[in-house]
Amino acid sequence: MSASTSILKKPKLEQHSGEEENGGEREVGTSLQEQEEALVALIEHRAREVDHLKRRISYYQSQLQETENKLHDSESRLARLRAQRIAPSAKASPGSGTKSVKVIAPININEGSSRSQPQAKTELLIPAINPKTFQPRISGGFGTKASAVSTTQSSPSRHTNTVPKLKGEKNCRSSPEAEVEARGTKRKLEQKEHKELIPLIRSSSSPSTIDCYASNNISSQHKRKLRSLILCPVNDQLFATSALDGVVNLWQIQSRGSSASLLSGTDCLSPKDRRWPEDLAWHPLGNSLFCTYSADGGDSQISILNLNKIQGRARITYLEDKPHVKGIINSISFMPWENACFATGGSDHAVVFWNEKDNEYLWKPKTLHRNLHSSAVMGVAGLQQKHIVLSAGADRRIIGFDVQSGRADFKHQLDNKCMSVVPNPCDFNLFMVQTGMCRIPEKQLRLFDIRLRQTELHSFGFKQESSDSQSALINQAWSPDGLYLTSGSVDPMIHVFDIRYNSHKPSQSVRAHNKRVFKAVWHSSLPLLISISSDLLIGLHKIT
Repeated sequence: MSASTSILKKPKLEQHSGEEENGGEREVGTSLQEQEEALVALIEHRAREVDHLKRRISYYQSQLQETENKLHDSESRLARLRAQRIAPSAKASPGSGTKSVKVIAPININEGSSRSQPQAKTELLIPAINPKTFQPRISGGFGTKASAVSTTQSSPSRHTNTVPKLKGEKNCRSSPEAEVEARGTKRKLEQKEHKELIPLIRSSSSPSTIDCYASNNISSQHKRKLRSLILCPVNDQLFATSALDGVVNLWQIQSRGSSASLLSGTDCLSPKDRRWPEDLAWHPLGNSLFCTYSADGGDSQISILNLNKIQGRARITYLEDKPHVKGIINSISFMPWENACFATGGSDHAVVFWNEKDNEYLWKPKTLHRNLHSSAVMGVAGLQQKHIVLSAGADRRIIGFDVQSGRADFKHQLDNKCMSVVPNPCDFNLFMVQTGMCRIPEKQLRLFDIRLRQTELHSFGFKQESSDSQSALINQAWSPDGLYLTSGSVDPMIHVFDIRYNSHKPSQSVRAHNKRVFKAVWHSSLPLLISISSDLLIGLHKIT
């Protein structure tokens, strides 16, 4: 009986052992399949990374080549200019076969020099500009780690009489000849080249993103919420901020964008009603800042903060003319033309054009139009290729006014109030309009071609976590290559938009502050974004 039982049980044991072997094979097969899938996913991810890096290398190589060509062209023009100066001074020595040539020192074109008369000049406190500063820096610092910098700053003094010199600056006085020549040639040297970017709009199904690999938030040294942030047009080390405390702070960028030091703080409140500056603009020569105020109560409407130490002149000059009749002067913008001039837009529905007379402390206003807008003018800007002043109004209108002909060149009627208008820095036919929150989400930013009437090329926007409406203080900025836009928001985010992306959504969003972001601007030569926020901090964000 026991023998038969053992004989009967033996097949069952063999059957169990066979099932265990099959289960082990299945486990091994499943494990190999999972490993294979993981490797395939990893290979796809790394292939995308390689493709992305190749595209960026190609882009920076093309930018390097283009910038080198511009550098060589500028050097050639400078050499020709010097040759023209030296040629008249070459005189033949009497009784000899040789010529004596008067040696002229190299011309130091001080781009921060004032436009006033040479005999009134004293030492310039804005550092002289080295042309190399403006070249894109595409190696070395892009991948370096941001150094730890203390955020503590000494409190700025009010009504200071001088701007502290920057580190490494030497005492130098430009010759009268150099100053005259600098004034006569600078605006021509600054003329930009037109690039066709409009065909690239909505050309890609996926965005090209930037990598924000290091951020440093420093104290703005303001006591109330910030209002404006602007970069110096001739010295990429400098930027300025203003706030509701009425103070305008001048900053110098340090350590390739890792931090910034406060150079000066000046009380720029209006003399009568003690109002803070509503908007700021930098003079094209970079030696003064212009502030706008209000037209109510007969107070001063424009002030000039002088960054040069000029003997016998006040640090702040208030213009006597008051062309706006009521309300806040919301916007000021210098025109990108050869002669220095700027436009202002106000709550009185008017756009006023200001021409420089004799020197930069005498300006003559002229009202371009007062009836083309039926509500407040929120933004003004000038076109590069035409003498046309763009104005954006809360009446949902965009007006292009031809200064030479004295009439409106075109009108756009949008579906929501317009808060600002910003031309593209590279494609002179392209401009961006910021609108308020509209019925259709994700359409706060609109792109237009100046040549097409009432035609919207593309629109961007973002969904807000907060329920607050879009603010006029939240401004947009173009990247130097004209392909990206940055926007603040009522949320603590910087939204980045790629005009090539065939979508209304941001190509990416960067959390930059603890409270709402008012503005984020692109640096002209460093891989850097600079932002301001209602948390009273200035953000320095290194990007690649």
